[in-house]
Amino acid sequence: MKIMLDAGHGYSTAGKRSPSGMREYEFNRAVAAYAREELENYQNVTVYFAHSDSRDVPLQERTDKANRLKVDAYISIHANAYQNSWNSANGIETYVYVTKPKEAYELALKVQKYLVNLTGRRNRGVKTANFHVLRENETAILCESGFYTNREEEALLRSDSYRRTVARAIVAGIADQYNLKKKPAPEPAAGTTLYKVQAGAFKNEENADDLVKRLKTKGYDSFVFKDTDGLFKVQAGAFKEKENADALVKELLADGFDAFTYKD
Repeated sequence: MKIMLDAGHGYSTAGKRSPSGMREYEFNRAVAAYAREELENYQNVTVYFAHSDSRDVPLQERTDKANRLKVDAYISIHANAYQNSWNSANGIETYVYVTKPKEAYELALKVQKYLVNLTGRRNRGVKTANFHVLRENETAILCESGFYTNREEEALLRSDSYRRTVARAIVAGIADQYNLKKKPAPEPAAGTTLYKVQAGAFKNEENADDLVKRLKTKGYDSFVFKDTDGLFKVQAGAFKEKENADALVKELLADGFDAFTYKD
């Protein structure tokens, strides 16, 4: 599957910055980079960028590239604005073309659901617009992931953790829509230490399965295994580096799950 990620605008785009000076493109490009990292974990997926850090790529050039490559989905990543000064407009919305193409609309609904669930921001819904990138690509969506003219949301848009969360939500929606499968984890070499993240342990397997379902609605991949002590345990990740496991635990705790790192 071919996916094009489009970080809207560019470093030098006129306007397109918050009242305190944050460029929208700074957010857009970071989310695109994190989304590509996430997508590289899936089988049979090729990711392309429509944007460039060196210039503001014209819209026609972006969509021509997507059509030349025959991408299956085009994801345009943006932050929103209302007027030019601080105000109360807030929330997340996702756009499709005015004719509501079936596949694009289904994708937009899923991505919007994950964006709202994972960020906890206001749901402004899936909307239609005659934007160039939506009009010129058959399956295209445009995500507005918060207002940089809102003080609270601008602070989030600046934060690395929020950017990663938005990327994870977009990828979760794509994976859900297209039933993408994760690449099998490589077998660790003999003697390799792994740092694993456990999110729960239960006597009843149904309780463990319920936790996995809740984790997946928040964009976390996890699975149940029966340990030697007879408990059904939920694993949410395994890493060679402890700091990566600890970072996942921090995200899980922030989302209201109990989790901890252990060495295996």
